[in-house]
Amino acid sequence: MQRRIEPRLPRGMRDLLPEEMLRRRHVMDRVREVFEAFGFGPLETPALEREETLLGKYGPEAEKLMYSARHAKGKDRLALRYDLSVPLARVVAAHQDLPKPFKRYQIAPVWRAERPQKGRYREFYQCDVDTVGAPGMLADAEILQIVYEVLSRLGFSEFTIRLNNRKVLNGIGQIAGVPAEALPGLYRSIDKLDRIGLDGVQQELESHHIPADAIGRLMALLQVGGESHHVLAALRDHLGRSAEAGEGIGELEEILSLLEAMAVPPERVRVDFAMVRGLEYYTGPIYETVVERPRIGSLTGGGRYDRLIGLFAGRDLPATGTSLGIERIIDVMEEQSMFPPGVRRTVTQALVTVFDAALLPASLALAGRLRGAGVNTEVYLERRPLSDQVRYADRSGIPVALFLGPEEERAGLVKLRLLGTGEERAVPAEQAAATVRARLEAPR
Repeated sequence: MQRRIEPRLPRGMRDLLPEEMLRRRHVMDRVREVFEAFGFGPLETPALEREETLLGKYGPEAEKLMYSARHAKGKDRLALRYDLSVPLARVVAAHQDLPKPFKRYQIAPVWRAERPQKGRYREFYQCDVDTVGAPGMLADAEILQIVYEVLSRLGFSEFTIRLNNRKVLNGIGQIAGVPAEALPGLYRSIDKLDRIGLDGVQQELESHHIPADAIGRLMALLQVGGESHHVLAALRDHLGRSAEAGEGIGELEEILSLLEAMAVPPERVRVDFAMVRGLEYYTGPIYETVVERPRIGSLTGGGRYDRLIGLFAGRDLPATGTSLGIERIIDVMEEQSMFPPGVRRTVTQALVTVFDAALLPASLALAGRLRGAGVNTEVYLERRPLSDQVRYADRSGIPVALFLGPEEERAGLVKLRLLGTGEERAVPAEQAAATVRARLEAPR
């Protein structure tokens, strides 16, 4: 007897059934619409990259989460892609004749061996939008405008785009007098401010052996808060001796001015100099988007990475972009009941029932006419009572059932039933397809 194989998934992986995939498609379609409205074109890259392509780009902690892959007879050491930014850098380096600025988006799965939890999986989709070859802050502001447009179009009303700059973070370390080798610990501690508070940050800094006088200067700075322009003015006061910090503050001021011209509401954007993006390749503005409820982490994250492409091309190219966490966005929309009623549970719009074997050819012909009119149509595939066929349609979320029995065929009619309301009507057979379309397109 053959051993039964347990139908179990690897930890952190998921099956996405049709109803879930339709909600996912609804979100991704809205995302694509916004990306393309701003002139970004689609790109696809392989799931597998050479391991050396990926290593050394994310930092040692992140690279512990990469999945290695190797064919039994292959010589190349391969890895599943960790994100979509490094593959983009490889593409730009390999195709240096691409017109600049090069504006691309990619929607594809990535893999990370993280500890699975709500909103975090080991295989998940990223929706990336990036501009390569544009050094000015207009490119960064446009990315943030896209984030605002996507979330607004999906129905989000309460979200905050948090904005910072790696140059400001470097300046904080310089002014505080933190040794270069202690800067990673400094950044990790600052990033936890929202979660552990000022006292917790102080204890973290002490655990990283940061000098006491540096901690004192940092604690005074971390108490700065309020409206974005006020925060930037306070940063200028505290960090005025750092040319690098001054440059970063100027970039943030320019972005805020551009976002105002782009009609992005100022209450949706907040300068937060305690926000630290974890990837090591960021060089300038960094940004992420959060919602207050549910507390699920960032929905989007990105920044400027002007030196990443140079690792492949031999010369630096300015680049900026963001990634939308599609899994978390969908999780929030489900939890907050944000999907519109028009997002159906099935792609099927109409079920043609089959009365008996003698009427099967007529039912098949009716289904063909419906499909020809643009109506997604199933024909019931088994010989079962009509009540079972209607029950199948109802359980599947199919909105319309059509009946063609002996009486209807003799009279040249087809009976339509709207399963949501139970409403029934008989229509001439030649008008059935147009009637179903009109019903499906009618406002709800």
